[in-house]
Amino acid sequence: MTYEEKGIWVFLLVNAVTFVTYVVIILTRAADGDLAQVPYVSTLLWTLGISIAAAVAGRILVEIVKPSESHRADVRDKEINRYGEYAAGSILAVGMVIPFALTLAGAAHFWIANAMYAVYTLAFLIGPALKLVAYRRGM
Repeated sequence: MTYEEKGIWVFLLVNAVTFVTYVVIILTRAADGDLAQVPYVSTLLWTLGISIAAAVAGRILVEIVKPSESHRADVRDKEINRYGEYAAGSILAVGMVIPFALTLAGAAHFWIANAMYAVYTLAFLIGPALKLVAYRRGM
């Protein structure tokens, strides 16, 4: 497994775990009340911050446990990265129509912020997943 591929696995797993954790925390706080009234801002920011820190720490830990032979990206790595980033960017661009529509409809900030976070997470789960498929099956 290349250095790039290891990093993609870490990024994918960290994003998935932190988003699921965020959703569980918010749903637990809501209990049977109004979901839009749940205090979410600090939890959202903490989750994003932890996601970034965990991705960096995870990448370092993976390299300590199982070092890569080379840290240089070759042509294949660059093409796979471009492919995944293009897909993730496209999903993000199209998906942001949802929070935009919620804003125009006058929805609560809770729904707008969480729609943005969900679209971000979806884009950055599908993009890395496509990269991993490309590594395993080729482009």
